[in-house]
Amino acid sequence: MEKTKTECGCRFIPMTEEVCQSLKNIFARRKRLKTETVIDGYSGFLLLDKDDKPKVALHIENEMRWAMKKYKKLYPDKPLPHIMPHVFRHTFCTNMANAGMDIKTLQYVMGHSDVGVTLNVYTHASFDRAAEQMAKIIDFKDDGAQRRSG
Repeated sequence: MEKTKTECGCRFIPMTEEVCQSLKNIFARRKRLKTETVIDGYSGFLLLDKDDKPKVALHIENEMRWAMKKYKKLYPDKPLPHIMPHVFRHTFCTNMANAGMDIKTLQYVMGHSDVGVTLNVYTHASFDRAAEQMAKIIDFKDDGAQRRSG
């Protein structure tokens, strides 16, 4: 097992009930092994390969490639952009930022030691998002001014 890139790599993170249930389902369907693989003192890995060894990032990337190839065959007229597992991490971070999660909390959830990484690499601004945020602020200020004068 690889060490995490930073000290923030090992942490507790909150999850939705649906995510928790999905992990429980994976564990319940996981093959029972006579001898568990132990790596750096860890065992009970959720995702196993065909040789009952813990899956690594390359396994997931290959499964994504297979899924993308299958999708392309089924829906040749509806192409998807090239999607790799790390894209999900970027999407999650961007969605949480856009939903209003404060940046320090998002930094913790993402495991970034520097908030600049969270801000500059993982959150993606857009014109629509900027226009929406500006409208909210202007509407809020206008409502406040009208209440004070009325």
